[in-house]
Amino acid sequence: MSQLTDIMSEKCPKCGVGHVFSKKGNPLLFQIPKMNEHCSECGHKFEREPGYFFGSMYVSYALTIAEMVGVFIISRFIFGLSYVNIVIAIGIISFLLGAFNFRLSRMLWIYMFDGRHKQA
Repeated sequence: MSQLTDIMSEKCPKCGVGHVFSKKGNPLLFQIPKMNEHCSECGHKFEREPGYFFGSMYVSYALTIAEMVGVFIISRFIFGLSYVNIVIAIGIISFLLGAFNFRLSRMLWIYMFDGRHKQA
């Protein structure tokens, strides 16, 4: 449960104290999240090699698909929207959750391959 809390609060995978992101990003202002290069507490380098986060795109894709399915089910079966309105709702939700998906996918990727149980 501690790792899930650390992932959601975007803490360092090694020490659990330092923050991975310096800026959260805001899709309405067209700002993307900004990662710290190293942990401010333990000095752990987050991007171990060039292209390290390439795989996190697949995690982000899976998160987006899960969100789209959720929006489709809620829109269609609870609100009874037409398919055109569902596509519009999915587009809006995907755009608004873009920065969140970016951060969460990178955090999941870091914790999958660089968690506390791993050695530096």
